[in-house]
Amino acid sequence: MNTNGNNPLRMRRKPEVLAPAGNLRGLKTAVDYGADAVYCGGKAFGMRSAPRNLSLEDFEEGARYAHERGSRVYVTLNVLPRNAEVEAMRDYIGQLKDTGIDAMIVTDIGVMMMAHRIAPDVELHVSTQAGVTNYGAAQALYEFGARRVVLAREMDLQAVRDIRARIPDDMDIECFVHGAMCMAFSGRCLFSNYLTGRDGNHGECAQPCRWKYSIVEEKRPGQYFPIEQTEEGAYLFNSQDMCMLDHIDDLIDSGATSLKIEGRSKSAYYIAAMTNAYKTAVNEYMVQRGFETADGDVIKPFRDRVIRPDDPDFALAADDSIEGNADKAFAGVPGEPPEEGDDATTETAAPATGAAAPAKTEDAAARSAGGAQLDRLSYKARSARRKSNTREEVLPEGWHHAKCRPAPHVALPGWLLDEPDKVAHRDYSTGFYYPEHKVTQNTNRSAYFRAWMVVGEVLSWSPERGGRVTIMSRNKIEPGQDVEFLLPGEAPLAYTVPGSGLEDADGVPVAAINNPAHVFSLPCPHEVPENAAIRSRTKKPTLKAE
Repeated sequence: MNTNGNNPLRMRRKPEVLAPAGNLRGLKTAVDYGADAVYCGGKAFGMRSAPRNLSLEDFEEGARYAHERGSRVYVTLNVLPRNAEVEAMRDYIGQLKDTGIDAMIVTDIGVMMMAHRIAPDVELHVSTQAGVTNYGAAQALYEFGARRVVLAREMDLQAVRDIRARIPDDMDIECFVHGAMCMAFSGRCLFSNYLTGRDGNHGECAQPCRWKYSIVEEKRPGQYFPIEQTEEGAYLFNSQDMCMLDHIDDLIDSGATSLKIEGRSKSAYYIAAMTNAYKTAVNEYMVQRGFETADGDVIKPFRDRVIRPDDPDFALAADDSIEGNADKAFAGVPGEPPEEGDDATTETAAPATGAAAPAKTEDAAARSAGGAQLDRLSYKARSARRKSNTREEVLPEGWHHAKCRPAPHVALPGWLLDEPDKVAHRDYSTGFYYPEHKVTQNTNRSAYFRAWMVVGEVLSWSPERGGRVTIMSRNKIEPGQDVEFLLPGEAPLAYTVPGSGLEDADGVPVAAINNPAHVFSLPCPHEVPENAAIRSRTKKPTLKAE
């Protein structure tokens, strides 16, 4: 029976880290590694059909598991239903409402109103598929009963500020912070339908935008001419992945109340690593901004730094780099082309709010800003836009951007900034949040880059014999190998496999662990939690997903 009507978890104490899950194991992993909430799909009507997804019984167990640990569960119902699916959707909502879930994520306005009538005690969140780009749309959805809006991924940070300043404080703003990005507007695309018959708006996208294409001349059928990797590119629609870890302060300061990690088709290891990274980053933010102590005790209530139009400080606040670069993504402001020889990969993706221009750095987001080559391509594209689409036209007289109170950049520890590079990923970018460094495409490959691999999972740890860990093997482990145990809420535990003491399930000594999916044990004096992933750097980086 759903008892969410007066759910105490509804009170927002701090920014929410929202993790993905494609099955019950993924849900529990996300919760174990600190997720404040988990979003997942059922067996029907979700925008990811590749994962196994969850049954009604899974939702009941998952919601119970999450609530016992202070987390929440959201279910995706964000497809664009066809006429023949409306009644089935109605029945499914009726079944979901009694599983204990906390929210339904919807796109279609008809589904939203249906869910509001059938399950009034379950929150309604409006999916990014709805393409919400302004405060008017968010306010209207709030009046229809939505308590959260997932903003379109095309928004810059100033747009997030402007929406936050002009909607009710009790309406959540959810923003993507990490993972794959779609080349289509808010994910709405017919490319897959056209080429493969697989409906991207029903979770069956074949991702033809990431395929490698060749040219065939009509009078020479069968002769394929490759699209060479040149300054103009090759993989024409293959978007970079997003990574906002080192810019989490800008996003939270701008009014984002939920930080969404993409990846319901990803492994439990990916879920654990990225959930842990972003949860730790939010904890650092809360401490450095003075909201909490290092032990998590509340010092003052959390509140973003956006200055609302009715705030007495609104007219006094100074402009900053985010406001200065606002609207460039859509307003036809070409700017100046980068000079030949510029290396954008060694600069930060954006300066911290209210801070001076930062020195050159090597964070994960900056390394993938695209480089001077792609910046020059971006400049050419912007310069070719219709010149009448000017900034003055999109910013009429009387409009005022919301301001943001300045604050020092939240400095994250080095080990944390390294975490995004320890999961399989494409080149990273900061999406569209910073128009001066917005997402581009990978023109030379579409595969994932993997420099680390999971070599085992912890089954148990015992203090006997000086400490031993029993594991389920995934890949080879041998004496002298450097590994890391992924620990929730803290830096990974680095450990060198000892020269002796490796044993199989029967306690028989072995020279190395080289049989996947078998139980082994090895000496480990440090206590490690059950289900912790064990990872190791690959001998040679590969192009392969988890």
